[in-house]
Amino acid sequence: QSNKAGWITTLMVALVLLSALVVSFLLRSLGDWEEHAWGLSLAERIVYESFDTLSQKNPSSSPLEILQKAVDNAKPRLEVKPRRVGGATYQVPMEVPNDRQLSLALRWLVDFADARKGTPMKDALASEIMEAYQGQGNAIRKRDEVHKMAQANKAFAHFRW
Repeated sequence: QSNKAGWITTLMVALVLLSALVVSFLLRSLGDWEEHAWGLSLAERIVYESFDTLSQKNPSSSPLEILQKAVDNAKPRLEVKPRRVGGATYQVPMEVPNDRQLSLALRWLVDFADARKGTPMKDALASEIMEAYQGQGNAIRKRDEVHKMAQANKAFAHFRW
């Protein structure tokens, strides 16, 4: 219980000092570490060190602006959801709600950074954010795959409800 109270307090301070996007990003970066007392401090250190790397790579923009644009670039606008109609399952394209867009973009950024083996997480996270900021990288490729799947199944859009 005390571990949760400590990191919740830290998040409240971060929410006051920083944008809600950074807090969401920190929570997404926690992953499986949230059960441990050191989980939030480790996630904070990784995220803030990746912000330092971003500010060194691109001194003209702030890391928050870079993160915001990277997340906006990685947000999917459409996705497919399975709908069962008359014994057949169709992949029906649907618009993605704003909160899910943010959640998917943050998840893809963190997961693809984590999948980069052989590099420290702070560097992998900074690289993934920078690539998404430039409209490249694995998160953008994943978004394009989701959009392509929705485009291929637009004939089933009439099953939306």
